[in-house]
Amino acid sequence: MTQTEQPHQIEIRNLHASVGDLPILKGIDLIIPRGELHAVMGPNGNGKSTLAKVMVGDPEYTVTDGDILVDGVSILEMEPDERARMGLFLAFQYPVEIPGVTIANFLRLAMQARKEEGEEVSFTEFYGKLQTSLKTLDWDESIVERYLNAGFSGGEKKRNEILQMLMLEPTYIIMDETDSGLDVDALKVVANGVNSMRGPGLGGLIITHYQRLLDYIVPDKVHIIVDGKVVQSGGPELAKKLDSQGYDWVKELATA
Repeated sequence: MTQTEQPHQIEIRNLHASVGDLPILKGIDLIIPRGELHAVMGPNGNGKSTLAKVMVGDPEYTVTDGDILVDGVSILEMEPDERARMGLFLAFQYPVEIPGVTIANFLRLAMQARKEEGEEVSFTEFYGKLQTSLKTLDWDESIVERYLNAGFSGGEKKRNEILQMLMLEPTYIIMDETDSGLDVDALKVVANGVNSMRGPGLGGLIITHYQRLLDYIVPDKVHIIVDGKVVQSGGPELAKKLDSQGYDWVKELATA
């Protein structure tokens, strides 16, 4: 690697973060290279979703130590929209409803926001990508005339998150319990959308409690977070061990 060449990865260094006076992240160290999807697992209330929100710049959280680098550049002082332009994308656990804004308009504006000043998203570019993305998600084109998530089922909201991901083509994805509340059919559709993007240009974190999502999106690595720290990392078999044995043995590791 030359002196000017930067690593194509997210690097989280000794990350500490709090809400108010309550410390939640207590020294997270992770490296997620492009080309790899890593799963983050752990009991409720131990920092998984906090990690996702800190990465994209949620102002509710305060970073008290450490750093997050994207392709060698620290993003801690960046606003959320700047982080998005760096290639980060968060698929929300609880996507919000925005009545009055159609999915089509939202997607067009989001794509335009990613362009350099003076560049325009052409109708041909937008519509071609939209058709391909909807086909991947097995969704009828009429869905984009509906208001963003308004009246959507849980499965439709999550599918819409993946539609945005497909349209924006981020470099790094963060999926915050996207599988929560999904039946098996919806889970397969979401997984198909993510798997269609996998390749050397995409890296990311999949935050989940359950093995079932990882049956369809097989991670390159699995990390377990307990009490705000990564207590163990391994391959896909680590998620299967959690599925069969639960979290008690992991909590003992954290205590030790």
